[in-house]
Amino acid sequence: MMEDFDEIYEEEEEEEEDEDRAAEEQLLKYAPDPVVVRGSGHVTVFGLSNKFESEFPSALTGKVAPEEFKASINRVNSCLRKALPVNVRWLLCGCLCCCCTLGFSLWPVICLSKRTRRSIEKLLEWENSRLYHKLCLHWRLSKRKCETNNMMEYVILIEFLPKIPIFRPD
Repeated sequence: MMEDFDEIYEEEEEEEEDEDRAAEEQLLKYAPDPVVVRGSGHVTVFGLSNKFESEFPSALTGKVAPEEFKASINRVNSCLRKALPVNVRWLLCGCLCCCCTLGFSLWPVICLSKRTRRSIEKLLEWENSRLYHKLCLHWRLSKRKCETNNMMEYVILIEFLPKIPIFRPD
């Protein structure tokens, strides 16, 4: 008797999850395309540019204040300004010593580049929790193919979150 009750309860949970998933997919289908903020610097190390474009995208008009957008981009650019000169120095040293070390001299710059990406991701998470999730926006660092060549680059994606909360009638 108790086993039958458990099966019914599990079936109801699965049905509710399927309904939630379908409703979320329906909302995302009509969400606008994400805004892409590309790197605009002169130096790129492992796909990460030394600064991001701070010009306010027109797609964000009415969603976020231009001052807030610029302040967020400036915080990301400040993080890059601190980290990338060190990465470039290690990259040059690594390239000079590459033949002697069989490529192992490039490991420090790979690790530093990964650390820089993680610090930007943490900064964007902080920005999201501080402001952008309240405005139904989500910022994240994403790897994309360059438009001009086959290289990969890191961009900031600003995604629009669904505004309508999903309620379950009891």
